[in-house]
Amino acid sequence: MATKQEISVTVNGVSYQREVEVRMTLADFLRHELGLGGTHVGCEHGICGACNILIDGKAMRSCLQLAVQVDGAQITTVEGLRNLETGELHPVQQAFIEEHGLQCGFCTPGFMMSTLELLGENPNPSDEEIKHAIGGNLCRCTGYENILRSIRLAATRV
Repeated sequence: MATKQEISVTVNGVSYQREVEVRMTLADFLRHELGLGGTHVGCEHGICGACNILIDGKAMRSCLQLAVQVDGAQITTVEGLRNLETGELHPVQQAFIEEHGLQCGFCTPGFMMSTLELLGENPNPSDEEIKHAIGGNLCRCTGYENILRSIRLAATRV
């Protein structure tokens, strides 16, 4: 049985080909193989949402995916949100800063990726729709009110 497999993925607009262990999680691939530390690993059971990324436009838990499962996929991590040419933050990132939707910052990348998926599908969500969209993301610092305000503000800018 093969223990390694070649994969090709596009992460934040950059194409990569790597040979990976077949049991390597996507979170570990992003963090350790590509050096993208913004994808945080919290619970490693898919409960907390800190490892959310976009795979082909859908928010997914990278701790529950194997790297070999995303062969050929388009992946966006929190690092891919900032405009590399201008340095300008994405409107979602800026809204989280302005509305204090982060404190320690550990859960923030996962919330941002869930927000991106939500606003991509529904540019003017109600509070109930926002709460449903982020229901799988856990934060221990903010009490969620600032996160809700951040997402409301981002919705006016995306």
